[in-house]
Amino acid sequence: MKVSFCTVNFNSYNNLCNCLKVLPDATGDIPSETIIVDNGSKDRSILMLKDSYPDIQVIENFRNVGYTKAINMAMKASNGDMIILLNPDTIPRIGSINKMIRYMLSNSKAGICGPKVLNVDGSFQKSCRRGIARPGAVFSYFFGLSRLYPNDVRYTGYHLDHIDENLITEVGGVSGSCMLIRREVVDQIGYFDERFFAYQEDSDYCLRASQKGWNIIYYPDAVVYHIGGAGGSNSYPMRAIYEWHRSYYLYYHKHFAVDYSILFNFFYGMIMFVKLIIAEMKHLLNR
Repeated sequence: MKVSFCTVNFNSYNNLCNCLKVLPDATGDIPSETIIVDNGSKDRSILMLKDSYPDIQVIENFRNVGYTKAINMAMKASNGDMIILLNPDTIPRIGSINKMIRYMLSNSKAGICGPKVLNVDGSFQKSCRRGIARPGAVFSYFFGLSRLYPNDVRYTGYHLDHIDENLITEVGGVSGSCMLIRREVVDQIGYFDERFFAYQEDSDYCLRASQKGWNIIYYPDAVVYHIGGAGGSNSYPMRAIYEWHRSYYLYYHKHFAVDYSILFNFFYGMIMFVKLIIAEMKHLLNR
């Protein structure tokens, strides 16, 4: 049994240092390897890795090729029985990764597993477990209905707010900030869809695995802290906002557009476009 840690780094020197320090305690006695793809960082990340972690396999890109293409590079270079996607701005609790692996080993239909993800202040990151992002669930999330009616299943389909956050649950998707994938899943469905530059690639991958009969498990007995927005997305915020909105439309168009009319598809696209413009303008004003 061997596990492969796969990480994409982009200007996340401080967070990457903190993450790498705790990995041995997170995995316990399970043998592991670490592959880090650097997307052209301008900080000290590469020097730190070469000086302090000579056993880590480092793949250098000389420009930012996006998260999805980079994580695929790491996965293709891995040879573990299980693969852990882990953002550099995460801090797993002691034994958390070990717990997830043990759960997967005892549940043969569990193809992907994600932990309970917390902000640094201890609050719950709702995006660590999700339902299927059909239009109704997405609009309820965008327009705040899920916040107004957190116990009404008609409006909580995106973040599953009606389910106890401490309950092990089969879900539609888990967060790519920390995602454990069985090797057999990769062998069956392949790698991440590189049409997603970043964002929603995790939802897409979970849905594809689910369609092949694998269970997607939210496993709150394992806990990971996630800073979020550190490094990559903060380096080019305007690009990040654009890619976030584009990913939602791409995900919808790929999986659900065929189920709706041309008129509704146009409406969905316009909603995403208007929301993108508002978000970009809001960012510019806040600057």
